[in-house]
Amino acid sequence: MKRLAILGSTGSIGTSTLSIVEQFPDRYAVSTLAAGHNLDLAFEQSQRWRPKMISLATAELADALEKRLKAAGVTGVEVVHGTEGTVACATHPDANFVVSAIVGVSGLEATYAAILAGKPLGLANKECMVAAGEILTVAARERNVPILPIDSEHNAVHQCLRVGQHNEVKFVWLTASGGPFRQLPLEKFADITPEQALKHPTWKMGRRITIDSASMLNKGLEVIEACRLFDVPAEQVRVTVHPQSTVHSLVEYVDGSILAQISVTDMRLPILYALAYPERPASHLTFDLAKLSHLDFEQPDFARFPCLRLAYEAARKGGAHCIALNAADEVAVEAFLERKIPFMGIPRTIEQVLAATPESHPTTIAGVLAADHEARERARTLLK
Repeated sequence: MKRLAILGSTGSIGTSTLSIVEQFPDRYAVSTLAAGHNLDLAFEQSQRWRPKMISLATAELADALEKRLKAAGVTGVEVVHGTEGTVACATHPDANFVVSAIVGVSGLEATYAAILAGKPLGLANKECMVAAGEILTVAARERNVPILPIDSEHNAVHQCLRVGQHNEVKFVWLTASGGPFRQLPLEKFADITPEQALKHPTWKMGRRITIDSASMLNKGLEVIEACRLFDVPAEQVRVTVHPQSTVHSLVEYVDGSILAQISVTDMRLPILYALAYPERPASHLTFDLAKLSHLDFEQPDFARFPCLRLAYEAARKGGAHCIALNAADEVAVEAFLERKIPFMGIPRTIEQVLAATPESHPTTIAGVLAADHEARERARTLLK
């Protein structure tokens, strides 16, 4: 029985993970939950799953949850809060598998703590790997802790890599839908609105990741994540635009063979794969082969999507540049959603922050967070 610590339990990955637990009660149970700011859903999850511990973002929210649980007669659930609470959930002795799904670098300390505690990790937080992958992967190797990717693209790569040796890999190919602006004339990019950018043609996701998909910065973050997860240089990770989003990723081997992972566009499949690895339990998630009748693959346009170019540049430098790329993007996306800058102001902000970032490779999580803070302040100053 795998007893799960779910970091980000109220988000889309967290709720999908709980649906897997519900479907496979003989395989999985809930140990701890980190619920963030969503008090109502945290209360519902506490009632339904009776975790040993649940963490909220603030002391005020934790106090409110405790009162609601007491009024409902729910006992045995320890309520904690803040970063310390999330770390406590990630390292709880009852949990033997951690799902890291907190958006951004907020979940970094808990993810690192889980690795140090020897907990196998299902990783759905690419920002952690982008900002601190150099630290996380070393710690995981030293402790023989598996990091199983939940992002659909990296999960697909992980599946394709099971049939070959590391030195037999020629290229890792990440597929990208191209987002809503794949065919929009470049001269119209200046008029893109937040509403247009939030209309993703394939996936339903959070606001930041949807904007990142529209700018292809999200695919750039995935390039960096792939370098760290699979121990390959940036030159060995390539992106292909695949509008149908049927092929989730591919691995090309030195003998000319290309293996592709194909499945429904449902995050429950990669979550189940990560939870069950190396097994493959039967599920109701099926794929209609008729959808393979037409598949398109094209080269990404770096003029239309400069964020992807910037991500490759950061990937080659590593360290502080990867941290700054993610931090500057988060600040710029927020400004775009608030209509303070145009859509193409996002890559301009990132490029300026990267140009001002000195080359360094933080060796501690505190160092990573300091570099992240510095990059955010630099981005905010530029936007003023």
